[in-house]
Amino acid sequence: MSLYWYDGQLIDSQTIELPIDDPGLIYGATVFTTLRIYDHSLDHKLTNWQAHCDRLKFSLQVFGWSSPHFGQLRQGAELMMAHFPVLRISVFPDGREWITGRELPKDLAEKQNHGISAVLAPLQYNRSLPNHKTGNYLSAWLARNDAQKLNAQEAILVDTLGNWLETTTGNLFGWWDGCWWTPPLLVGILPGIMRSQLINWLQQQQQIVREEPWTPELVKKLEVIAYCNSVVEIVPIHTVIQPSGSLKYNPYHPCFQQIQKFLKIHDG
Repeated sequence: MSLYWYDGQLIDSQTIELPIDDPGLIYGATVFTTLRIYDHSLDHKLTNWQAHCDRLKFSLQVFGWSSPHFGQLRQGAELMMAHFPVLRISVFPDGREWITGRELPKDLAEKQNHGISAVLAPLQYNRSLPNHKTGNYLSAWLARNDAQKLNAQEAILVDTLGNWLETTTGNLFGWWDGCWWTPPLLVGILPGIMRSQLINWLQQQQQIVREEPWTPELVKKLEVIAYCNSVVEIVPIHTVIQPSGSLKYNPYHPCFQQIQKFLKIHDG
């Protein structure tokens, strides 16, 4: 299906018409968010429409760009979600909105149940403006392509000290010493919507969530690692391939039952 929403119109086409000097086309000058539709509703707690809009607004304000008409944006999302369970909402600097849709990954359940492998990406693949979800996604795209050439499904980005930051498409969570661990936002990672939801819920359940840098020493102690985003929810990582040798983690650890409880309660 080739439907998309662009600048107030629902369009059935495989192509989009943009000005040749559009900064979104030339520089990747857009901000975007990707959300999963639960129970055919933008207002479902796990869809978390408002949080996605708030993150868009934050980046638009920081960049000094025009805001879209959010009523029109919602109208487009409601029309698109009748056809797709996953929506990618982009906003151009002048406030134009563009919504595309896609299916959930066909092998998502397999990945959630048994985990994936990941590659430690070279430092050169660090994302630009990492606190914002922009259309300039080249470094993450290249890192993930390189990982797939090694038969891995994801790549983990690192900083100059070798600390693990995030994957190319999500935030990292780990388990060790009876508590959850996740890199803090201040190290320069995307403020993921699912990350925020999980931290808040785990803390409400009196679970300890330690937001600390993932140093080369810490990652060797972790029993479990996983990545999360609004589409895949949470996916264990059973193997991390790195130059010094692979690290193995348990994708079947009982700690994942806490996350499944969160998803089940809010998808009930």
